[in-house]
Amino acid sequence: MPRKGKNYVDRLRGPKGECELCGREKPLTEHHLIPRAVHGKTYFKKRFSKEEMTHRRISICRSCHKGIHRIIPDEKELARDFNTKELLLADERIQRHVEWVRKQR
Repeated sequence: MPRKGKNYVDRLRGPKGECELCGREKPLTEHHLIPRAVHGKTYFKKRFSKEEMTHRRISICRSCHKGIHRIIPDEKELARDFNTKELLLADERIQRHVEWVRKQR
């Protein structure tokens, strides 16, 4: 079994920048506001163009990203009800999580 060394860890991290949710300077990941898992579903094909589904994303730190998927694990719900940064931040659970993340290193 290969070791999970420096190169493995580097692949998990994106470029360093400011998280669009918490504002911390951290390695960033891309969060698809319309998760890729639902791009083929008829409901979403009727409501969003392919380009809109593909390009609607935000750059966020891993802590914020993990929190979003832990708080809202259903990808259909994420795509339907939280498909903009503003809708995400309007949710009280996400707000509390982002406030908590801001206090972390």
